[in-house]
Formats: sequence, structure tokens, C-alpha cells
Amino acid sequence: MSDVAGQVESLGKRYRIGGPSESYGTLRETMASMARRPARALRKGRIHQNREEFWALKDVSFDLRQGEVLGIIGRNGAGKSTLLKILSRVTRPTAGRAAVNGRIGSLLEVGTGFHPELSGRENIYLNAAILGMKRREVRARFDEIVEFAEISAFLDTPVKRYSSGMYTRLAFAVAAHLEPQILIVDEVLAVGDASFQEKCLGKMRGISKDEGRTILFVSHNMDAIQRLCSRCILLDRGTIVAAGDCRTTIERYLSVARQRGRPDEWIDLTSHTGRAGSGEARFVAVKFRSDQCSVDFQPYPSGPLDVSMLIESDVARTVGSLSITITDQSGTKLINADTVLRNLSIDLQPGLNEVRMRIQEVNLNPGTYRLGLWLADPIRVHFSDVPFDYVESTFEFEVVSADSSGNGLHQGAIVPCEFELQQVDRGVFAP
Repeated sequence: MSDVAGQVESLGKRYRIGGPSESYGTLRETMASMARRPARALRKGRIHQNREEFWALKDVSFDLRQGEVLGIIGRNGAGKSTLLKILSRVTRPTAGRAAVNGRIGSLLEVGTGFHPELSGRENIYLNAAILGMKRREVRARFDEIVEFAEISAFLDTPVKRYSSGMYTRLAFAVAAHLEPQILIVDEVLAVGDASFQEKCLGKMRGISKDEGRTILFVSHNMDAIQRLCSRCILLDRGTIVAAGDCRTTIERYLSVARQRGRPDEWIDLTSHTGRAGSGEARFVAVKFRSDQCSVDFQPYPSGPLDVSMLIESDVARTVGSLSITITDQSGTKLINADTVLRNLSIDLQPGLNEVRMRIQEVNLNPGTYRLGLWLADPIRVHFSDVPFDYVESTFEFEVVSADSSGNGLHQGAIVPCEFELQQVDRGVFAP
């Protein structure tokens, strides 16, 4: 029996940005459109020439081995989710091929494959039918699924009334217990609490080692990747830039853009390579400072952090999502100060704009952290998954202890933060 569970050969996925969207018409409209097609061919060709092409994946090749846990890591926009969607047969590739042996179970996002009007019980059987399983096979695993998901009290409640955590527990339980030969798990596990995440990691470890099934695991949590995966692939801008043992691949991933920031000094981002987005509006430079009384203006645990950003826009626009993220050295996101959470927006003028944001309390223990920046139209990014600009790591900064004991609140998960949009200066010049 072959130990190869699947093969990906020269895989590519191209999207066209902009241009008219496709629509569905009546039979009469379709026939009329076909009759007019020759006359429109040249004009349509000119339209397509004006549409920008974006390769989410390009020339990606690797083998899936039987019984291994393969980690997929990379920045947001690197192509990880696109790869998983192709392997799950949610979307088709533009080039190359992806062949997998056996049944696939996918957990790509909260609620995927669930019908909101059906109960948890009915959705278990629905998902099993989609996987091609017999009803008797589901009955044999039904109690185990319910017990793992911890939703017995809500089993006959429509899943549209479930919380995101309940959704995730049930979705993972169904995907893991219905015996797919290949299990694909995206970052969706971050929705669950710490105890459930640990439970899921244990289950994935078990079905890989004990049952010989293959798992593809995407996560920004490098600790989970290193603990669970036997091999790792690093994607950047849609291509594989490193592959092999987890420690070496993770070190390469974390070594990118580890620029140490100095308070009150602008950091140039114009040539920063670790970014994703359309570029219609983009971060040009960033600087930070903290309270006057702190050492060298570095933030204390529970102290404030001021971040100034220079943003360049091609036209006047209102941006509904400006976010500052702070992650630890393993890539775990700890703070996400996003204007969309406060229903705030910023008005950008053509050219350079300076925006300042203050995080009132950096509830982190003393240590070194990385600051990322995000800029997007919330509605547009929901459909296209492409922000204006996203820089996962602009620089590193240090949180210093005010005393020997420290008072940080970092516990390996998102911590609460208060922030305010201080000022927007339009038409400023570069620093």
C-alpha cells in the first residue's frame, strides 16, 4: 500500500481584481447574449486587459504522506486558505492539479457545511451524508460526537442559535469523528477556548498516530504547529519558500521583518516585503512612543502605547477598519485594536495622511512583541478577502517592567484593550 495520501503538482490559482461581476439570467437572456457574443468579443477582450490579475497561489508542489500532520504557515494573504479550499474541492485551481486519496473532512471556517435552520442532530447526519457515509456508520459514532462537542443540552436546537464556540465544537467533532482519510483544519480553532483547543490538538494527534490518517493544519500559533506537526511548509505570496522540519521552517518564518523599533523614530515601510493587499491605500511609515515616565519611552505592562502611521491613498476614501495588532514571538495574537469594533472610520485624502492611535493599556508581561498593521473596507474584505494593506510585522518593541514583580496580564490569548483614534492629519509630507 502506498504511503502517499495526496499529491499537489504545480498548483496555481489566479483571480481577477475589478471588472464586472458575473450574473445569472433567464434562458432567453442567455440565448440573446450568445447571439451577440461575436460582436462583443473584441470589446470584452479590452475590458479584461484592464483587469488586474492576482495569483493567490503559483507553482505549489508537495506530497501528502499517510498518517502525517503537515503544518501550513505564512502571513495573512500568503495563500494558505486558497490552498485548503482547492484541496477541499471548494474551488478549482487555475493551473496544476491536486489529487488526494480518500474522503476529506474540512474545517475551514465556523459553520461551514451547516444548515442554520437545522438542529445540531440533523446537521451531524447532513455532514455525514455529504461525506458519503451510511446512516448506520453515523449512529455508531453519534454519541461520541455529541460527547466531544459538549452540546447534548442543545442537540435539538437550530444551529443558528449556537454561539461561535458551540459551532466550532460541533464542526470539529463531526469532521474528526466521521473518519475522513484526510482532515483539513484551518485557523478556526482559535475561536474555541483554551481547554477545547487542547482537546482538539489531542484528538488530531490521536487520529494521526493511532489511526494513520493525514491532517493538514493551518495556524498562526507556532507553539501548536511545533507540538503537533511532523513537517511544515512556509508559504509567502502564493509560493513555497521553505519546507521541512518544523523548527527550521518556523525559525525562518519568525526571522522575517524582525526590525527593532526605537521610540519616536519613523520606520520606513515602503519596501517592506511581508505585506498583502490591493495597495490602493497602504502604510508608508510607522513610529511609536509610550508614557513620558517609562524607560526610554518603552511601554510598561498596563501602560499606554501611542502609534503614529503614515498612510498613502490613491483617492479620497473612508476606511472602516484600521487595526493595530500585537503578537508574541510565537505568532500568537494578543491585542487587536480595530476601529471597526468601535464603529469608527478614518477619512483619507489623496497622498499621505498621518493617523495616530493610542492603546490606553498594554496588558502584557515584560518581553518582546511584534506590531502589525491592517487597513481594509470591512464590507469589501468580507467578499474578496483582500484588504487595502496588511503588514503582519512592522517592527519589534519591548515591554519593560516598572518593578521587579511586573503586573502584565498576558495569558496566551487575546487580552482586552481600550484605544482611541487621536488625530488624522491630511496632506502631510513624508517624514
